[in-house]
Amino acid sequence: MDEVIERALTSVSESFIAASGPGGQNVNKVATAVQLRLNVFALRLPPDIFARLKLLAGSRMTASGEIILTARRFRTQEANRADARLRLTELLAEAHNLPQKRARSRLNRVGKEKRLQGKKLRGSVKAGRGKVSFD
Repeated sequence: MDEVIERALTSVSESFIAASGPGGQNVNKVATAVQLRLNVFALRLPPDIFARLKLLAGSRMTASGEIILTARRFRTQEANRADARLRLTELLAEAHNLPQKRARSRLNRVGKEKRLQGKKLRGSVKAGRGKVSFD
């Protein structure tokens, strides 16, 4: 996993764009927001990890297989660059985590009888809801 993240951080392209929000006149002059672009196909991920990454990335992944992350939370380019790279590594690490398999629940005899008794009770309640005849 570490080599995939390392490969991702070396093959990522960065561009700086104008950010909105606080910063006064500085926000109009300096392009502080960073936009990271990563070609996922260049990482050569296994199919299961690629599928999880695609699901986690959602709308941040384009049809051509690029993940686009935009960081504009901070006022400086360096802080936004670090934030974007951190978010990218977290996204890749989350894609590498296997989801835990759900353990099947086992019902004992008493629980099964209780469940069936409840079903019978509900059935009798619903059966009594028919049309009323005054004969």
